[in-house]
Amino acid sequence: MNSAAGTLVQVRGVDKVFRRGSEEIHVLGGLDLDVPAGEMLALMGPSGSGKSTLLNLIGGLDRPTRGSIEVGDQRIDQLKDRRLAAWRARHVGLVFQFYNLLPVLSAARNVELPLLLTHLSRKELQRHVATALDIVGLENRSRHYPRQLSGGEQQRVGIARAIVTDPTLLLCDEPIGDLDRASSDGILDLLQGLNERQGKTVILVTHDPLAAQRAGRILHLDKGRLEEAPTA
Repeated sequence: MNSAAGTLVQVRGVDKVFRRGSEEIHVLGGLDLDVPAGEMLALMGPSGSGKSTLLNLIGGLDRPTRGSIEVGDQRIDQLKDRRLAAWRARHVGLVFQFYNLLPVLSAARNVELPLLLTHLSRKELQRHVATALDIVGLENRSRHYPRQLSGGEQQRVGIARAIVTDPTLLLCDEPIGDLDRASSDGILDLLQGLNERQGKTVILVTHDPLAAQRAGRILHLDKGRLEEAPTA
């Protein structure tokens, strides 16, 4: 656990600058953030405010230009590429807006993908996949292909894939952005359940105020600054 009692994610003085030719685009500037273990946090803000950039930095998908990012006892901004990839595979579950399922693989095979980097036996691997699909309510759809599933079901497969390694962090980037309201509510129920009943730390990037209200805390990101918003 992080040196700050109960803190899982600690972001300190993080800048992120993208370069486009000779132009510098400053997305984040001197940003600080603490995320307690077991929290469900919603990040909101206008398009281009840096929400997804911050999520990618916390998940080790990108590196800060300056500043530090600590998850647990690990300074992930200091890890070499191979160690960072190994850390990410073990500790981070990612849920995207557009599912990113491979159409030629069944639901079970899609969920299985993160486990292929492990040393699990075939029997253990199948047990992990079955458990993840059971958690998201798709144990009877394991042999179906993405084209045979609704949008909400495809996203549930995406969530099962994200949790199959029992990650420390579940990072969700607009996970209901492509779904209707009923399907969205089902996905939010699932994420909330993973947080409340299984103790998963969830960081949710969303434009949807109703989705954000499911979180225990809402932060607005704009012009590189985070401000706390009241929850219902």
